[in-house]
Amino acid sequence: MLAAAFFVSCNEGDKKTENKMADVKDRKWWKEAVVYQVYPRSFKDTDGDGVGDLKGIASKLDYIKSLGVDIIWLNPVYGSPNADNGYDISDYRSIMKEFGTMNDFDTLLKGMHNRGLKLVMDLVVNHCSDEHEWFKQSRSSRTNPYRDYFHWWPAEKGTPPFRPGSFEADGSGWRYDSLTNAYYLHYFSYKQPDLNWENPKVRKEIFDMMKMWFDKGVDGFRMDVITFISKDTLFPVITQKDIAEKYNGDWSQYLASGPHLHDYLQEMNKEVLSKYDVMTLAEGAGATRYTALKLVDPDRHELNMAYHFDGVNLGYLPNEFKQMDPNGYKLTDFKKVYSDWDSVFADKGWGTIYLGNHDQPRMLTRWGNDAPEYREASSKLLTTFLLSMRGTPYYYFGDELGMNNIKFDKIEEYRDIESIGMYQQIKNNGGDLDRFLKGQKISARDNGRTPFQWDDSPNAGFTTGTPWLKINPNYTSVNAAMQEKDASSMLNYFRKMVKLRKDNLVLVYGKYTLVDKDNPAVYAYTRALNGEKILVLLNFSKEKIPFNLNGIKISGKAWINNYPSENVEENKVNLEPYQAVIYKAE
Repeated sequence: MLAAAFFVSCNEGDKKTENKMADVKDRKWWKEAVVYQVYPRSFKDTDGDGVGDLKGIASKLDYIKSLGVDIIWLNPVYGSPNADNGYDISDYRSIMKEFGTMNDFDTLLKGMHNRGLKLVMDLVVNHCSDEHEWFKQSRSSRTNPYRDYFHWWPAEKGTPPFRPGSFEADGSGWRYDSLTNAYYLHYFSYKQPDLNWENPKVRKEIFDMMKMWFDKGVDGFRMDVITFISKDTLFPVITQKDIAEKYNGDWSQYLASGPHLHDYLQEMNKEVLSKYDVMTLAEGAGATRYTALKLVDPDRHELNMAYHFDGVNLGYLPNEFKQMDPNGYKLTDFKKVYSDWDSVFADKGWGTIYLGNHDQPRMLTRWGNDAPEYREASSKLLTTFLLSMRGTPYYYFGDELGMNNIKFDKIEEYRDIESIGMYQQIKNNGGDLDRFLKGQKISARDNGRTPFQWDDSPNAGFTTGTPWLKINPNYTSVNAAMQEKDASSMLNYFRKMVKLRKDNLVLVYGKYTLVDKDNPAVYAYTRALNGEKILVLLNFSKEKIPFNLNGIKISGKAWINNYPSENVEENKVNLEPYQAVIYKAE
């Protein structure tokens, strides 16, 4: 394909000086940034143990800087026994040995700041590891000073009321511990006991730890399942009927409705966040369009941004674990979700936009088309969508290359605690394991965790040892080194699209308006700011689609186009399969 495949009209791009940004209220660096997420285990290994490390990330900072991004979101690198790949933290003030040392971290942070890159770390404080000293003390006796750092239910009161445990074969969020004849609460693995935020000593420990990292120069936190931190400590009996009637059958909405959630976030803001110029992002599990604004309304003094799950949950069959509808997702539903969520933050607060991360499969396989004839066009289309919507975009490492799902055949190939635990749960219940494994080829988290494909050398240039997780065999044809040399590659398209967003802040702050909402194949919308207006056309199908402009006037060449040519008639744009194009509009 010709280099013109992603032609950017320079005379349009250079009009950034004409953006009358003085009229934009409350500009913030974190609103105008592009976030690039790095999963450290899978980015770059320098010591040959098959696991990525901090020195590996440091060695690739020039590559990350070349993408044009502003912020690196780094998954947990704290001390951890790795029951859940670092989300089970045993020491919040140290670095996991597999990743390196605190000196390595300091060197990495300095290297980022020297390049104008900011660092956002994962804050995992709904739970910690059962190997954390706090929990070791807590479980040692009922009178230990750390006992109420966690939630305990004495066995003499009987079996505690059901709460879900996401990674457990029995599905229970309570684990019996014989040492003190009691159950402890864990919304995730039994290796991840939930912290008791109702105890002010716990909150102080967490706030002091946050200050330590901010004083080091860290620029923000992405807060893992932060919506779950508050519990009703009476632990009332909750039935499936209760969840169905009040929370549409969604346990996460109940778990996110703790009585003191916003009190704790406001306390966090007052004691810590307000004292630093940092970015905060809530993983908004259980947050709805009707509750999310409370997290990010600036008048409430809580957090900056939250991300939702309505989009990434589309297309799954009801009452089955991440089992895809064989008919796929409907674009009209996709459009409605993102349009509805844009409206939540239209007047106050600020949103986010993402299609992939460490908890999701690869966006190309999930939302595009990874067949050889469509992978490039659909990958570029998804990039165009992410970088032309309102809200801070979060882009997952490797998606700029069009990395796709590895699609494991056997449960033994998985490393993820979620897939392994659910497989065992289905097996225990006499379920269809073949059906489960087939579904996991599309939805499993390990699909998004395979090592970065740097080049076509052994192990994709990721490691000289044995990779902790298998590398996608297509690395010989899908890798960074090859795409660096190709002006029309997915990698270089990503760079062009990032630059376009930065040069035209109508793509950041502009009002979003959905166009032709019932179109089953084309996602079209306008962005408008201070008299400037653009039209985004995205053909989410493998068919050629004529799109009627219905009175919208476009002028000049496309600002960006993932094909080498465009086919515009008087009141119509003829779109190629998975074509993405942006025009100046009137």
